[in-house]
Amino acid sequence: MRTIVSLPGDGIGKVVLPEAIRVLEAAGFKANYVHGDIGWEFWCKEGNALPDRTIKLLKEHKIGLFGAITSKPKDDAVNELSPELKDKGYVYFSPIVGLRQHFNLDICIRPCKAFKGNPLNFIRKDGKGGYEEPAVDAVVFRQNTEGMYGGIEWTNPPKVVRDALETHPKMKKFADVKSEDMAISTRIVSRQATERIFRAAFDYAKKFGYKNVTVCEKPNVLRETSGMYLKIARQIAKEYPGIDLWDTNIDAQMMWLTKNPEDYGVLVAENMFGDIISDGFAGLVGGLGFACSANIGDEVAVFEPTHGSAPKYENLNPSIVNPIAMILSACMMLDHIGENEKATKIRKAIADVVEEGKVKTYDMMKLRGGSKAIEQGAATTQKMTDAIIEKL
Repeated sequence: MRTIVSLPGDGIGKVVLPEAIRVLEAAGFKANYVHGDIGWEFWCKEGNALPDRTIKLLKEHKIGLFGAITSKPKDDAVNELSPELKDKGYVYFSPIVGLRQHFNLDICIRPCKAFKGNPLNFIRKDGKGGYEEPAVDAVVFRQNTEGMYGGIEWTNPPKVVRDALETHPKMKKFADVKSEDMAISTRIVSRQATERIFRAAFDYAKKFGYKNVTVCEKPNVLRETSGMYLKIARQIAKEYPGIDLWDTNIDAQMMWLTKNPEDYGVLVAENMFGDIISDGFAGLVGGLGFACSANIGDEVAVFEPTHGSAPKYENLNPSIVNPIAMILSACMMLDHIGENEKATKIRKAIADVVEEGKVKTYDMMKLRGGSKAIEQGAATTQKMTDAIIEKL
């Protein structure tokens, strides 16, 4: 029997992860679940949001189901450390980013597919006085370990860094800026990782019948990093003659999202741009309550919804948060380990519940969050899970 590392994390991650496991069990997937410590609690009391014991669990068992994480700015994080840990050099770093980098989970896949009947689906005017609902079915491949989220940055850069940067002619405009008044972030991409993400994207498009792959970057300004993406995409596209290669700038792409989202199939972007564009597409198919993702490396894979921890809802009783993104993330896990039939059954059950429209969480009813949502007819988290299980 397979062992899955359960990583509930913070806030509503602790709420939605058990619901996903309930659905997995109802679909006939049997596994052992071992708990992994991760998140804000462990930062505050241990100075490490990703303890070594959790890394050891994932190294052993290879598959993780992750709920959600709370991350705060540098100064806020330091202020919330236990008193005995303050002023000892601890620096907060996002544990999910840490997992991606430690295990080289460099391929992030974020499907954004509309469910028929979802009241949150994007609609637009049809030019004839009515409205139409485009069939959005896009998959964002986000490079997960490099780029703007690589973590190589400084406030008050050391002299060796400043001296190196001064060799670039564009640094002349900052010549009068003192280092202590300067913050620097890097955007580093490598040929190997870029080739890997594009090959994975084209393979996915070929396997699932998508007609195009879009490079979503900014090569007219970020000439070196985005330029490398576009150049490698063009090289790899030659190996896939049945799939068109498109390229759009990230800013233009955000505009095209609400013009013709149904035209896009697979999109590829660096870490930050991929984060932006995947949230943009998620907004067209119901928002983050429907947004799932996979973080895949050579050996280890972690599956998570893309929503945040929303700690204000963690202890709300009854719970109101939408578990579908977490359940869909569990489906991606099933696909990854070859349990495709069970994944298909669960997705069909979700589709049936959404199309039927009898059970809707507060976000699907466009209500404000809070305890009054239930009084206004919103389904609890558990009721939505029950409805999906009933369809199974």
